[in-house]
Amino acid sequence: MVLDYKITEENKIQILYLSGELIDKHQATDLIASVNSLLDAGNHKLIIDLSDLKYMNSSGLNVLIQLLTKTRTIGGDSVICNVSKKVNDLLIITKLNTLFKVAGNKEEALKMLA
Repeated sequence: MVLDYKITEENKIQILYLSGELIDKHQATDLIASVNSLLDAGNHKLIIDLSDLKYMNSSGLNVLIQLLTKTRTIGGDSVICNVSKKVNDLLIITKLNTLFKVAGNKEEALKMLA
């Protein structure tokens, strides 16, 4: 299965919806380029919605870390929401749950970035 994504905007916050599997950094080349364009255009707040992400491994976590680092480096921030139990367990095992802001749903994430 491949990685797919779409980006919408709400209240000047970019919402990135990931679906499929994120298991190889090369899958995310277009995704990273799209996010770079958004950041270059002055959009510094990003919600990463994982509700349709079926599977993610350590390479996928690395992609999420890249997105978080990019937004924080320019004074913005990222929030992950709608995290499945499997992905949440992966965040806990790697202790990345202390690095990322995690919201239960998009509405909570919007409040965290407001």
